Amino acid sequence: MRWHRTLSKLAAAARQGKVYGIDHSQASVAVATKANRPSIEAGRVGIQEASVSELPFPGDMFDLVTAVETHFWWPNLAAGVREIFRVLKPGGRLLIIAEVYKGASSITTKLVEKQLPLTGMKLLTVEEHRELLASAGYADIEVGAEQAKGWIYCTGRKALSSDWQQM
Repeated sequence: MRWHRTLSKLAAAARQGKVYGIDHSQASVAVATKANRPSIEAGRVGIQEASVSELPFPGDMFDLVTAVETHFWWPNLAAGVREIFRVLKPGGRLLIIAEVYKGASSITTKLVEKQLPLTGMKLLTVEEHRELLASAGYADIEVGAEQAKGWIYCTGRKALSSDWQQM
């Protein structure tokens, strides 16, 4: 439920834009709405209850979509990444950041891996993250990881129409 702070930081950085946040939990949406009330009232932040599997936005809407400490909870990871691809503008980027991933040697990752059957989390290796984005059609994929700390980031871009014409 710390995503409300991420929204605040993104809204501060995107001075000319609007930041949207979604969560499947009504309680989490309530906390984020309360924490971001001034930005919501100023029209700089929008928050709603929704699933990454069915984003309540039109296609080609966003320049950037972030998933911070969330993707391993999604009910269908591949479908979620494809749905994000749909709402990205051509040239838009997806950024995934997580403190745990399969194969990391951090204490946190080791503890999480032991509890996977109970939690429903889905951890991926570095290569599986790369394959996930590639299979959804992302270009310019980068995956960086720090095995000892368990951190991973993944980014991919929705190709511009001119990129497709050059292929």
